[in-house]
Amino acid sequence: MTPNDTENAARAYEPEAAEGAPASAPEAAPTADTIAALEAEKLDLKDKLLRTLADMENLRRRTEREVADARTYAVTNFARDMLNAADNVRRALESVPADARASAEGPLKALVDGIELTERDLLKTLERHGVKRVDPQGQRFDPNLHQAMFEVPNPDVTSGTVVQVVQSGYVIGERVLRPALVGVAKGGPKAEAKPAEG
Repeated sequence: MTPNDTENAARAYEPEAAEGAPASAPEAAPTADTIAALEAEKLDLKDKLLRTLADMENLRRRTEREVADARTYAVTNFARDMLNAADNVRRALESVPADARASAEGPLKALVDGIELTERDLLKTLERHGVKRVDPQGQRFDPNLHQAMFEVPNPDVTSGTVVQVVQSGYVIGERVLRPALVGVAKGGPKAEAKPAEG
C-alpha cells in the first residue's frame, strides 16, 4: 500500500456532493415556530424541575417528621405494658393502711420504703422516655385525657370537675397512652362560661 492509496481510501469515505449543490450549504435560520416550540419545551422542563424540587422538599420534611415521631413514640407498646407494673406497685402501697404505714418499724417499714423507692424509680424511668403521669384530681373533665366512670352528686363542687381518680392516666409526648379513669362531680354550680364580647 502506497501513500497515494491511503489518500484514495480516505476520499472514498467522503460523501459526494450532489450535482449542482454547493459543497457546504449554510444551516437554515430557525423559524418562529421552532423557537416557540423550544420555548414551550423549556418552560415545561422548568415547571417539571420546580415541581420535582418541591416534591423532594416535602418528602424531606415528611421524613424528618416521621423520624421524630418514631423516636418519640417507639417505646409506646413497651410503656403501655409497663403501666400495669406501675399500677401494681401503687396498689401494693395502697394496701398498707395509713396508720400501719405511719407506725411501721423494722421489716415492714423497710418493705414499704422499698416499694415507694421502686415506684419513684419506675416513674422517673418512664418520664425519661417521654411517658408522663396524668393525675387530674380537682381539674376540669377533659374527654381527651380522661374517661368518666361515674358521676358523684356533690353540690359543693363545680359540675364537670374530677373529684375521684380511680386509675391514673399516662401520656407519651402529645398522645394519650392511657386515659385516667375518673369520677366526675354532678349537681354543683355550673362552670363559669366566658362572657360574650359585644
